[in-house]
This record gives sequence, C-alpha cells and structure tokens, in this order.
Amino acid sequence: MFSLTGSHAAESVLSEPSVEPNVAAIGSSDAPQQFQGFDLIGYGEGGQKSWDVKGDTADIVGNLIKLTNIIANSYGDDMMNLTAKNGTLDKISGNMHLENDVVITTDTGARLLTDSLDWEKANDLVRTEDEVTIIRDDMTAIGTGAKAHPNLSTAQMNKDVTVHLNTEPKSPQGRMMTITCDGPLEIDYQKQIAVFNINVVAIDVDRKLKTDRMELFFDKVTNKITEVICIGNVVINHGENTSYSDRAVYKAGEQKVLLSGRPKLVFYTQDEGGFSFGGLSMPSGSEKDSEKDSAKKEKK
Repeated sequence: MFSLTGSHAAESVLSEPSVEPNVAAIGSSDAPQQFQGFDLIGYGEGGQKSWDVKGDTADIVGNLIKLTNIIANSYGDDMMNLTAKNGTLDKISGNMHLENDVVITTDTGARLLTDSLDWEKANDLVRTEDEVTIIRDDMTAIGTGAKAHPNLSTAQMNKDVTVHLNTEPKSPQGRMMTITCDGPLEIDYQKQIAVFNINVVAIDVDRKLKTDRMELFFDKVTNKITEVICIGNVVINHGENTSYSDRAVYKAGEQKVLLSGRPKLVFYTQDEGGFSFGGLSMPSGSEKDSEKDSAKKEKK
C-alpha cells in the first residue's frame, strides 16, 4: 500500500492543506500529473510504515513516478537512508531506478556510492552495473558492477575489484593492505568474511601475496583479521624470501603461516647465499659467479 502527500504543480501554489490520496488512484489515467514537495509512503503488514520517499517533484505517468532530489528511508530491521538526484518508481512493483550521485547509508555507518542503482523490493536487493564504492569500518572496496542487500550486510562486487584495508585499526598509525582481484568479491558482514576470487594480489607494507582465491575472516568486535585462507597457486614474497604452495593458512593469533600442497620455500642469508626447501633450488651469488666463469672458458 502506498500513499502520497503533495500539491499539483500549477502557476500558483494552492494554500489548502495537503491530502494523502492513494497513488493507484492518482495514476489511474494516462494524463501526466505533477506534484511538488511530495512524500511517498509504503506500508507493510499490519499497516506499519516500512519505507518513505521524499523529493522536490513527482511526475506521474501511468504506473511510473519520476522523482527529483530524492531522499528515501527503509525502516524495521533493515534501516537505511538513500539519496539520489533523479529516479523512477514503479508504483505497482515498488521497484526504483535511481541515477546521479546515488548514496546508501545504513544505520551501522556503512555507505555505498555509485552513479545508478536499481532497488528491487521483492528480491530485497540493490544492483548496479556502474563503478561502485562500499565503505564500512576500516575497509573501502571499489569495483565495477555490484549487488547487495539494502542494508549492505551482504554484498558482491562483480569485477575489477580494489580493496583498501586497515589491518591494525586500533593502532594510531594503522597498517594498510591493498587487495585486488578480477572478481567477484563476496562480502558477508554477518559472518565476518570476505572472499576474493581470480588473480588475487595482496600487498602489505613488506609483503606481497598472489593466489587464485583468498578468504579473509574478521573479529566482530575489533574488526581485525583473525584468519586468512589462500587456495590455488599461492606465492608469498617477504623481502627476498619467497614461498610457493597450493594452499596457505594464516592464523593471526598464532602469527603463523601453514603452507600445504607441494610447499616450496626460498630464502636468502645476509651473505647472499641462496637456500631452498621443498625441491626448489636457486644458486647463491658465488655459484652464479662460477657458472659465468665456466661459460667464459667454454667460449674460449
């Protein structure tokens, strides 16, 4: 059920009090109707207010209501605020298409920013094909194309994903990590997990990690990373040291990394000697020199 409050656009604004006619009745004719200073309200079961939309103007043609300077709110368990410069509401389905400076802000402080957005009421989803930014706590995610629950408790970024994450949120300086992947990126804030897929690259202050898939687990209270699971073609660079494996698990509480699936480790000592474990060998500096001398003698 919908109701709308406003006044018809005319050469002079009427002074009578606004009324709340049923939107279905307003849009029953094909003739365009215009309203200024409107309030559109949606009611759920039991007659309770479930959402509202406010704006400067509303042009009603058939089942569509074209809106400007929109401020929308969703109530109940999924409280959120949505703003956009332009949009269209289907008064039959309740779906909205929004454009230009679209911003969703939830009651937890999470924000979604994009150029266009479709709000599917029946599916309880918002979608966009444009570049989108999601900001929550100490994580900023940027990608192309997304779908999410309106309160941003779950979200998926489709492709070309870049995430900036503060891995030490309680530290005054913090410690930033940048993670990229081809996508999708799947985030579930209720389960405190983020999953990066395809060509994942994570760069910390002094470390670089590559893998096919990476799962990050967070503490619900501190927002700090508790566990990282990397699956497929895992390569970890730490200074001049490199490890290779099919799988890697990092436990933050233990400050340990467990490598499994044909693990190989290469590390260098201060005298540039090269050492290898797991079947991978790299020559030390002296070995490289001797190889060069042998090659010169053979040429002579």
